[in-house]
Amino acid sequence: MGAYIVRRLLLIIPTLFGILVLNFMIVQLAPGGPVEQTLAHLQGFGDTTGERLGSGAASDLASAPSTGGTGYRGAQGLDPELIAEIERMYGFDKPAHERFFQMLVNYLKFDFGTSFLQ
Repeated sequence: MGAYIVRRLLLIIPTLFGILVLNFMIVQLAPGGPVEQTLAHLQGFGDTTGERLGSGAASDLASAPSTGGTGYRGAQGLDPELIAEIERMYGFDKPAHERFFQMLVNYLKFDFGTSFLQ
């Protein structure tokens, strides 16, 4: 009975790691991340998703051509230095594996970051 409990407790570690990997992948790969939201806010496309969807601004954002070599469709007309600063603010200036490793280190120190929403 003791071996069963120890085995189940040890399975928590890979399960938690798998959940962290899956969560990280979803947040990093899903469209409309924090950089895109900040760019949309700076261009005046509204503060909430409902406002953007109701006003048709989301379709304007998706149909606009991208310039400046960035991967964000809403970045046309914005200063590339501003876009780089926003990426740095959210940590998107580093490769994904570095961001994931830094996230794990911060979680082990119980540092869950700064909330951008109040």
